[in-house]
Amino acid sequence: MNKGIWYAIGAYAWWGFFPIYWKLLKHVPALQLISHRIVWSFAALIVVILIIRQWKEFRDSVFNFKVLRLYLLAAILIAVNWFIYVWAVNAGHIVETSLGYYINPLLSVLMGVIFFREHLNLWQWIPIGMAAAGVLYLTVSLGTLPWIALILAFSFASYGLVKKVAPLSSLHGLTLETLILLIPAAVFIFYSESSGTSVFMHYGWVSDLMIVGAGVITTIPLLLFASAAKRIPLSFIGILQYIAPTIQFLIGVLLYKEQFSTQQFIGYSLVWIALIIFGFNSFSSYRAKSVMAAEME
Repeated sequence: MNKGIWYAIGAYAWWGFFPIYWKLLKHVPALQLISHRIVWSFAALIVVILIIRQWKEFRDSVFNFKVLRLYLLAAILIAVNWFIYVWAVNAGHIVETSLGYYINPLLSVLMGVIFFREHLNLWQWIPIGMAAAGVLYLTVSLGTLPWIALILAFSFASYGLVKKVAPLSSLHGLTLETLILLIPAAVFIFYSESSGTSVFMHYGWVSDLMIVGAGVITTIPLLLFASAAKRIPLSFIGILQYIAPTIQFLIGVLLYKEQFSTQQFIGYSLVWIALIIFGFNSFSSYRAKSVMAAEME
């Protein structure tokens, strides 16, 4: 099997198992945990850049107003996404976070239509409509909007939209984003310490090691994904991305015994069917293009 496929599977599986790691840190308030994640992610990313000898390229590419403006927006979006995700996991909403990442690909496609005037065929519009129907059904049947899923989906799809027009590589981009967030994150960490609410260095060495490790576990799947993107088509990566929310969903239901009612099953089923249609259409388009390219050679 293509190495790129294994890299992509590794990246999405890693992201899928994230809830277990965050659950082990449920004693850390979400804002503190995200602040440490930013600080230690930046440290880990800088180490990677130095190891692969790209410091000069990174330094030369970031000192540009247009670049900084784009990545400021990206930094805000990813910070919102990280915070809501970690808070939701430790508040017992892993199943709903998985819904957000199931919806995200379809929302990204819709944003492509709105902002880049991309054209969709009937078999692309149908799953978008079905996913919207699933969310509407959940809202009506449960009496509440699945806001966690929607914030995660909208923030990450918007983040992807910004990254689509942003000039830096994924590694350099995330490094700049964490650099932008570094000062407010560090300020909040010092505030937590001075106010006596800090968990870091007050809860034992295992807790401290895991908090620092948040930076490493953020960096590893990014590097796997970057390696995969160079080796296999993005359309194929798009199919593999459903690994992560599926693992999250199973962890929420089977490991942490979160409630999954009949109404949720019906709403989620609409989204799942939509994704099967969307994935089949994407794979068919990819195969057709591959055959056409082979015939032209």
